[in-house]
Amino acid sequence: MKIDLCYSNRFNCDTCKTRCDGVSKNAYIFSEDVKKSERDEDIVSGLIEEKIPVKVMKTPAQAHGLADLEIHKDLKLLCRVEVKHQERTFMAVCRLLPQGKLLPYETIALNLSDLERYISQHKLDGVPIFIIWHVSRPCLGSIYFGNEISVLENLLKLYRNKRTFRRASTKSDYVNGEHKGVVVNFHFSLREMIDLDEIIQRITSLY
Repeated sequence: MKIDLCYSNRFNCDTCKTRCDGVSKNAYIFSEDVKKSERDEDIVSGLIEEKIPVKVMKTPAQAHGLADLEIHKDLKLLCRVEVKHQERTFMAVCRLLPQGKLLPYETIALNLSDLERYISQHKLDGVPIFIIWHVSRPCLGSIYFGNEISVLENLLKLYRNKRTFRRASTKSDYVNGEHKGVVVNFHFSLREMIDLDEIIQRITSLY
């Protein structure tokens, strides 16, 4: 599935019935984000196993810092997959990151420290990593898009200072005294991503 991001009438925010308000959330409920991501993990796992003969396994809880899923073909670890859920968009992206070449409706984000960790992990063991976002927005519908970590690394090198944004922390960022909320994000455009079907094709090429 390809999305026509150039069809401007679809993205006329003035006509949107559930328009993003452009105001940062005062409460970042970590547990809610985790539930949505875990649900998306199950959906992505099912879609991959439905289309190609692989085994999708959740990464063991003790393997802290690795991506959510492992894709196995027989005894071979083909790749890892991290799944993110994203609804709200960054309405002020053009004003706050003017050199980032991003538009609000097509913008997706990833915790900068997570991105750097996955890049380091890939360099350490050479196992491919795919980051997949479930983007759910009225202007786009419900879609699964992402890309390989090597592509995302190149975008980080190109735009690091132009697409990185730090928000203020809130009380809800803390869970049992530990800071869980994401405050430093790096941003991408959906134009730089491929859809889930193409990701599955690339996993097939790793057999």
